[in-house]
Amino acid sequence: MTIRHALETAVAKLTAHDVGSPRMNAELLLMFVLGRERAFFYAYPERELTAEEELRYQEAIAERATGVPAQYITGHQEFWGLDFLVTPAVLIPRPETEHVVETALELARTIEHPRIIDVGTGTGCIALALAHELPQADITAVDISLEALEVAKVNSARLQLDRRVHFRRNDLLAGFAPEQFDLVVSNPPYVGEGESDKVQAEVRRFEPHVAVFAGAEGLDVLARLLPQAHDALKREGWVLVEIGFSQSERAERLAAGWSEVKFIPDLKGIPRVLAARK
Repeated sequence: MTIRHALETAVAKLTAHDVGSPRMNAELLLMFVLGRERAFFYAYPERELTAEEELRYQEAIAERATGVPAQYITGHQEFWGLDFLVTPAVLIPRPETEHVVETALELARTIEHPRIIDVGTGTGCIALALAHELPQADITAVDISLEALEVAKVNSARLQLDRRVHFRRNDLLAGFAPEQFDLVVSNPPYVGEGESDKVQAEVRRFEPHVAVFAGAEGLDVLARLLPQAHDALKREGWVLVEIGFSQSERAERLAAGWSEVKFIPDLKGIPRVLAARK
């Protein structure tokens, strides 16, 4: 089977199973199987796959056709220009979360030796992106999931940042001494249990429930995190939290009592990051 034929067959199968962006998925999985860039397919469309390559590709496409996210099949996802390993134990990093990193960098660069904590680190994407950009920062990353922490630790070693980020199993900020951080950053679960029909089926079926859903309205974790962050932050420190669509008004009410509250929009103009200053 040639590359051209393999891609055509894969696109047809993914389309038949209602997988979004079938061509992109077909090419991504072939890149994974062959270890080649996309340009190779267009340069050598008549290149024959070996029997092993064909089998591995068919298996990957069959798995994707059932709804398994491509990132869980390849084991990789890019975030902030860095390559992260992902497993079904962690939420797949999304581009929207880069707004948390951007906002944190703006604030952290005004501090000589910022102390930062990433709450619910998952893959470690926020903490490690910040460590990559802020060599002078002291960064801690916590998660309640031991499996997620193992993934984050592997990512820190792969990115050669394992000496820069300290990992700890923790339920949010419980047990941390007061007034020790300049920034608290987090991408917590924020989907309401009653809103599961608004979430992509593959997210509901395959990504960790605890990393996606947070009570009836999706605000249970935020409601717990904000008062803990207020205690853990130094004077005039900031908490930066990713929020869901249409949550800004309720999030602002939860942040009553902070000295300053603002929202950073995503590229669509939707309030994406709650930023509150102690």
